[in-house]
Amino acid sequence: MNPRLEIKYCTQCRWLLRAAWMAQEVLTTFETELGEVALVPGTGGIFEVRLNEELIYSRKEAGRFPESKELKQLIRDRIAPEKPLGHSDRE
Repeated sequence: MNPRLEIKYCTQCRWLLRAAWMAQEVLTTFETELGEVALVPGTGGIFEVRLNEELIYSRKEAGRFPESKELKQLIRDRIAPEKPLGHSDRE
């Protein structure tokens, strides 16, 4: 079974478009490695990314939103360590 990625975003903050863009970026990069990407509405300023229920990014903990490159690297390292990310691998 392929992994499930969940992006939980704050509806009060209107972060749906940011979450949807992140989902698109991830799906484009991991189209065969991921089984599902879910957008989950929340409140209270939440923006969290979970992979198979493991929290891999929290806006609250980091104090900022993840960069697309950063999120792709976190996902790749867990589900497809051998996968090259092209320009996202560069410093």
